[in-house]
Amino acid sequence: MSILLDLRQAIVHKVHDSNEAELREMIEGSVDGPEQALPGLGAIFEMMWKNIDTKQQNELVHVAHEHLKTIKPGPLS
Repeated sequence: MSILLDLRQAIVHKVHDSNEAELREMIEGSVDGPEQALPGLGAIFEMMWKNIDTKQQNELVHVAHEHLKTIKPGPLS
């Protein structure tokens, strides 16, 4: 019998006992890293999003929106 572990739980298991420095290292190592790291960042973002208030969510959306206005998407390959 195979054990199925969803991606979210795999990420939680990977970072659960991390201290802040280790968590920062994981995040910074994933940013601009291989695309395989993106689901991990997404899972971390989802956990944060679900546990912050509406004001903080609005601030995150604002920061993302302002940043997206400053970049030009590259070609899709």
